[in-house]
Amino acid sequence: MRRDLPMILVRIIVGLVFLVEGILKFARPNELGAARFAAIGLPFPHLLAPFVGAVEMVGGAAILFNFFAGDAALLMLPIILVALVVTKAPILLGRQLGPFTLITLPSYGWLSFFHEARVDLCMLFGCVAVLIDSGLQVGRKRRWYQSRGL
Repeated sequence: MRRDLPMILVRIIVGLVFLVEGILKFARPNELGAARFAAIGLPFPHLLAPFVGAVEMVGGAAILFNFFAGDAALLMLPIILVALVVTKAPILLGRQLGPFTLITLPSYGWLSFFHEARVDLCMLFGCVAVLIDSGLQVGRKRRWYQSRGL
């Protein structure tokens, strides 16, 4: 159990963040749901936001409870990568990226990018850690306290 504790902690925070963010897309649609997706410039925000929210809730719960956590982490990777490209890449570039708007900040570039993207990057690497911990074998279910082996 002691050896598994670091991975359990990673799964808890990654799973909780995705679960809560998914819930917030429904609970606060004007702030974090369809209205935000529209403001960012994503297509079909009224359909995309609830879909992403549902995927985040299911995937977050799966990671949190280690129920096909590798599959869920694999499913979360495109979501977090799109979030990085759509919302954080313009900060890195200092200009609008295609249809994706640039938020107003005091400065742009690498430092601003890393500051604004810190949670997204942690979630990205957390998903990769969960995926690696699953043995990169998709479709395996383990007990919540197991980190390695069956």
